Amino acid sequence: MAGIHVDVVSAEESIFSGPAKFVVLPGEAGELGILPQHAPLITRIRPGTVEIEKEDGDKELVFVKGGILEVQPHYITVLADTAIRGRDLDEAKAQEAKKAAEESLRTAKDRQEIATVQAELSILAAQLQAIQKFRKYKRS
Repeated sequence: MAGIHVDVVSAEESIFSGPAKFVVLPGEAGELGILPQHAPLITRIRPGTVEIEKEDGDKELVFVKGGILEVQPHYITVLADTAIRGRDLDEAKAQEAKKAAEESLRTAKDRQEIATVQAELSILAAQLQAIQKFRKYKRS
């Protein structure tokens, strides 16, 4: 089976570019699994982990904060708001940010502030989950 070319880019840089056998990522309506020859698709993605199974069987994990996914039969493009390679994720920093956001939630004064902090907490939870996936992958 021929592979599919994958590009994961953020506003700052290209995070991954290369061939893959399979890609799993957090679509707006749930997890999406994409193989070569997938039907064309454009959708938003939510915060979570993009798992790229490369042709040699290795995996590349990338945390995305959200963005847009375009799928064509021979290529996938992930345009992420923010993207961080799994190996570059910092658990201590994420935990610290989560504690600060939880404190901000306790002191929030209006609905707008509460909604903003809850959105940030959701992103941090997805980032911490990505760190756990990366840690699990490194052990196997």
